Amino acid sequence: MGDMANSSIEFHPKPQQQREAPHAGGFGCTLSELRALMELRGAEALQKIQEAYGDVSGLCKRLKTSPTEGLADNTNDLEKRRQIYGQNFIPPKQPKTFLQLVWEALQDVTLIILEVAAIVSLGLSFYAPPGEESEACGNVSGGAEDEGEAEAGWIEGAAILLSVICVVLVTAFNDWSKEKQFRGLQSRIEQEQKFTVIRNGQLLQVPVAALVVGDIAQVKYGDLLPADGVLIQGNDLKIDESSLTGESDHVRKSADKDPMLLSGTHVMEGSGRMVVTAVGVNSQTGIIFTLLGAGGEEEEKKDKKGKQQDGAMDSSQTRAKKQDGAVAMEMQPLKSAEGGEMEEREKKKANVPKKEKSVLQGKLTKLAVQIGKAGLVMSAITVIILVLYFVIETFVVDGRVWLAECTPVYVQYFVKFFIIGVTVLVVAVPEGLPLAVTISLAYSVKKMMKDNNLVRHLDACETMGNATAICSDKTGTLTTNRMTVVQSYLGDTHYKEIPAPSALTPKILDLLVHAISINSAYTTKILPPEKEGALPRQVGNKTECALLGFVLDLKRDFQPVREQIPEDKLYKVYTFNSVRKSMSTVIRMPDGGFRLFSKGASEILLKKCTNILNSNGELRGFRPRDRDDMVKKIIEPMACDGLRTICIAYRDFSSSQEPDWDNENEVVGDLTCIAVVGIEDPVRPEVPEAIRKCQRAGITVRMVTGDNINTARAIAAKCGIIQPGEDFLCLEGKEFNRRIRNEKGEIEQERLDKVWPKLRVLARSSPTDKHTLVKGIIDSTTGEQRQVVAVTGDGTNDGPALKKADVGFAMGIAGTDVAKEASDIILTDDNFTSIVKAVMWGRNVYDSISKFLQFQLTVNVVAVIVAFTGACITQDSPLKAVQMLWVNLIMDTFASLALATEPPTESLLLRKPYGRDKPLISRTMMKNILGHAVYQLTIIFTLLFVGELLFDIDSGRNAPLHSPPSEHYTIIFNTFVMMQLFNEINARKIHGERNVFDGIFSNPIFCTIVLGTFGIQIVIVQFGGKPFSCSPLSTEQWLWCLFVGVGELVWGQVIATIPTSQLKCLKEAGHGPGKDEMTDEELAEGEEEIDHAERELRRGQILWFRGLNRIQTQMEVVSTFKRSGSFQGAVRRRSSVLSQLHDVTNLSTPTHVTLSAAKPTSAAGNPSGESIP
Repeated sequence: MGDMANSSIEFHPKPQQQREAPHAGGFGCTLSELRALMELRGAEALQKIQEAYGDVSGLCKRLKTSPTEGLADNTNDLEKRRQIYGQNFIPPKQPKTFLQLVWEALQDVTLIILEVAAIVSLGLSFYAPPGEESEACGNVSGGAEDEGEAEAGWIEGAAILLSVICVVLVTAFNDWSKEKQFRGLQSRIEQEQKFTVIRNGQLLQVPVAALVVGDIAQVKYGDLLPADGVLIQGNDLKIDESSLTGESDHVRKSADKDPMLLSGTHVMEGSGRMVVTAVGVNSQTGIIFTLLGAGGEEEEKKDKKGKQQDGAMDSSQTRAKKQDGAVAMEMQPLKSAEGGEMEEREKKKANVPKKEKSVLQGKLTKLAVQIGKAGLVMSAITVIILVLYFVIETFVVDGRVWLAECTPVYVQYFVKFFIIGVTVLVVAVPEGLPLAVTISLAYSVKKMMKDNNLVRHLDACETMGNATAICSDKTGTLTTNRMTVVQSYLGDTHYKEIPAPSALTPKILDLLVHAISINSAYTTKILPPEKEGALPRQVGNKTECALLGFVLDLKRDFQPVREQIPEDKLYKVYTFNSVRKSMSTVIRMPDGGFRLFSKGASEILLKKCTNILNSNGELRGFRPRDRDDMVKKIIEPMACDGLRTICIAYRDFSSSQEPDWDNENEVVGDLTCIAVVGIEDPVRPEVPEAIRKCQRAGITVRMVTGDNINTARAIAAKCGIIQPGEDFLCLEGKEFNRRIRNEKGEIEQERLDKVWPKLRVLARSSPTDKHTLVKGIIDSTTGEQRQVVAVTGDGTNDGPALKKADVGFAMGIAGTDVAKEASDIILTDDNFTSIVKAVMWGRNVYDSISKFLQFQLTVNVVAVIVAFTGACITQDSPLKAVQMLWVNLIMDTFASLALATEPPTESLLLRKPYGRDKPLISRTMMKNILGHAVYQLTIIFTLLFVGELLFDIDSGRNAPLHSPPSEHYTIIFNTFVMMQLFNEINARKIHGERNVFDGIFSNPIFCTIVLGTFGIQIVIVQFGGKPFSCSPLSTEQWLWCLFVGVGELVWGQVIATIPTSQLKCLKEAGHGPGKDEMTDEELAEGEEEIDHAERELRRGQILWFRGLNRIQTQMEVVSTFKRSGSFQGAVRRRSSVLSQLHDVTNLSTPTHVTLSAAKPTSAAGNPSGESIP
């Protein structure tokens, strides 16, 4: 359903009158009737359906659809429904136009300062001081100027403005293409979202946007409902409606109690069929988005006033997690949609990344701030020195008097100094950094699509490069998920292959066929192969497919059995979930009794069996002793072969003794075991190699599965996760919990720290165990570095672990919508090898950025020092403002393109991961930066002070204002750029490799940019003239510049020879936020990480609000006890105070206000329902 941000109402068909006519377009319900119906819940809704339509099938009749056959698949009818009831699509928010992006790029502070300076300089250059007094103003204008030169004074100002425009356009274009890619990605994710509907009695998968009112949709475990509907028939259906209501408890739905299903909610258990009654902007989610859309514009106006907090506040509302559900919802019932659509919307509005800032962004922001501060100091000192020098020389040494008519001339000088200062600042601030990150990530994401990784959150791909641990599912990720029954235990015999049907007693065979055919989702089937010689297609749950395949192998068919007992004849269904680990179905027998079929994990189901069928198909007792025997002789050998064991059982109830069906433990007990089957799920052939690569790359792979421990261990050994002779742990969920919890049953981090480093396999684990393990590894501080954890998941129950992990991978084929929603990357081929590709790309991003940094910082250090010392010694920067801006443009924008698009190589997988705490700039890089800076500074200062002697040209030092450009300074500028170009080639390697040309031709972008820059440089020097302060150079001078540039490569080899270990004095830079700086706001789960500067501002605010909050609460409580009765008032008032403080409450997690009652009524008699922070 996509980016439901800004739903506008024009989607409703225009002719209002016709639509409100009693029966719009021949259908028996109007749009407004249906909308009103969907706003009711539970009993009210049922009553309304009974009054208006009789029952749900009456509603279907009015909508001209059949509850069993669905709609006729006829285009005119579907189109007509879209006309009347709207499409299932919510118009996305308008993307920012190119001009808006340009405007945003112009907001950059340094650029604004430059613009102002350039305009002042322009204005002054047009002011010519009266000629006769010019002598009195001293040698300001310098004699050498002729008329033409004086006219050219405006050029510098104009050139600066021009270069600013260049920078802005480049930035805006990058943002625009990023936005476009993002939308493309979004729509690709949307197109992949399909939903099952019945049309013409056939099950079809249609794109979510194609759903219409009146469609009959199949709802199953793990779906994210795409539209509102009314349940026709359901089995044990439970829905998580927290995204709409904030109630985290699952809501039971049934056709006779609460049939209303709402869009945007998650199916947590069970299955069923619903008739779609509202789509798009008319569905419940759509209505909320319409409201938000209206709210969006006002918020943007607020944003423009410069209130950054608004943005942060909004996003923290979105993140109001289920845990604080009650309170968050009281305050902001509409904004807490947990769905990704909201997040996307927030992302565009407030640019607050999902989860805290990625590791890399955190480090970069910090580094950029540090560099920026240093640059600011340098530029301020430069300006001060220039101004002082000028003032002292003119007014003190020469003893001149400030004359009124000379003012513009002096001001012009000051402006020139100011421009030099700003230029130093511009060169010092590495604004190419964010650009490099964006380009690198966008490029990687595009390429990762080809490697079957669909990246949903940009920063996930870079985090993946730092991953130190992967917790993977077994089924479908490490294995092929094409399951087949290979062994079975039937009628006292253990068959190592499929038995011949004749070998089995007809009674056993018949019971088995019925038990499998009826007690599995009717949506699961085996279809004939698509082409000759291929394997039959398995549709639906793969374990059930294996069992149905077993029926076919026994030369029987499941379809006739299902036709004889259709789905709506099933009396009661207990669907499979991760707690039960079994599924049971009850049918009514012809004699009025009931029969229950059950299937599930063998060790769990066998505990509930009291009988077993012998070889003649007769019952015999099955005592605990027999069970232990069976486990030893049948189940463990099967499991050690890596098979999953499933037990199939049944139970009969006589017509006289109908049990209480809600008491599940009573009903599913006292069973008779029919068979135990061993299902093989072969390991994917490419997995062992992929896991070996991971281990070589320093990544620990752990397997977390719901399977039995022997099966899990066998598969882990086949994959290479565990190797003989290693010291490792394989635990079951129970044992794992026993080891990590203290006497009170609370999880203790230090106990966890003893377990996880050796843990390789966690079997029979529940979703909570998976979440506990992931959280435990992430929070652990043992070991030399913090762990970065990736998790794969496909089921609905994996949602929490996927969200908690640093990178969550969801399965594209087998994954449920809920899992995809919580993930960062979707594996479109469900294959573990794609994860290894993601690691490679992630490391590549990290390296690309380090390459760029190494290059960028060398330029910055040199340019700043040259401008600063030059200005102090010669009263003028050797590199002019426009030249600096050109250097800045090539060095920032182009270099980021060139270095950020290096393709990854396998060699990236040979080193250990960097981890969270590794600094961006390693000691080797620091050595390179300083080494090259020394070379460049030596050359430039030599040229500056003795260049005129070496080249036998006029000196460019101490030239008066507006004098023509000198060859001397042009040579300095040209040499500087040449050195940068060759250093760009050096920067391709950051780990001290010798061969910097290795693989250079595999990156055409790099070659193009280096050659292109060189070409433009020639044009600038030879024809740039006054605007670029360049004077054309001779061939010989050019060759010297080139020669010095090539010297960079030689010098690079010299630097590589010096061992880094000898240089103890070098410091690393660009650490992530240190442990001591991890404030409580940052550790609070699910909160945004705030920029350092912003955090300082916030901290004061938060403390102030906390104090205020506390006093208000205390006063409330005191007055409440005085009035003793009316506690409700206090809660209500309290929640209004809360909603004003929302952004703050959300940031100051440690004193979260928790109201244990979301509904004030229930709290009336319970004054302690409020915890006072």
